[in-house]
Amino acid sequence: MIVFEKPKSLTDAVMHYCPGCTHGIVHRLVAETIDELGIEGKTIGIAPVGCSVLAYNYFTCDMIEAAHGRAPAVATGVKRSLPDNIVFTYQGDGDLASIGMCETIHSAARGENITIIFINNAIYGMTGGQMAPTSLIGQITQTSPYGRNADTQGYPIRVCELLSELDGPAYLERVTVNSVPQVKNAKRAIKKAFQNQIDGKGFSLVEVLSSCPTNWGMTPQDALKWIDEKMIPYYPLGVFKDKEG
Repeated sequence: MIVFEKPKSLTDAVMHYCPGCTHGIVHRLVAETIDELGIEGKTIGIAPVGCSVLAYNYFTCDMIEAAHGRAPAVATGVKRSLPDNIVFTYQGDGDLASIGMCETIHSAARGENITIIFINNAIYGMTGGQMAPTSLIGQITQTSPYGRNADTQGYPIRVCELLSELDGPAYLERVTVNSVPQVKNAKRAIKKAFQNQIDGKGFSLVEVLSSCPTNWGMTPQDALKWIDEKMIPYYPLGVFKDKEG
């Protein structure tokens, strides 16, 4: 009897992510969800620019590569053209909350019936560890070597809280994947976001607090602890909007 296996919606390609990066965990959760909902044949994923730029190599469903930050706009066009398909974007904080903030806000305001998986690791990972819109106050990055200063660099953007002020979104939740219980909770949220689209409920976004040991300058173990100690106090976990509940 098989009790654990690779999801069918993941390819056999070896992932390029750094040791300790939690992108791979979230990829698996998305793939498990696609398998369990039986939607692989009609799912279309939108890959971003960022660490997950090669996501099209890892999912067996149809994938489209979007220009930096434009994934929600591409997803909107695909969903409106093919309303019977399930369309999701998979985006990092630099992609979604910086150059793509306009697309994010307006797709949410319109209540587009798409699903967004938002990876928040508080840094630009792919391009060498620069400060991101989500980098914490005091956080040292390549472009904030003395720590992020609110007076000159502003405050980190809380995406779920920002979008929760709009009338359009149907579901917004922030989760993390730094422990087994949290991984299970993230799976529940991701599956709900996809089910909402199947049921035609509208815009759903799941924000996942994720680790980046390489650019944080930490061991994978310390990076998981840093999520608990630093990220969650500023980015509290939970549901920020659920029109159903």
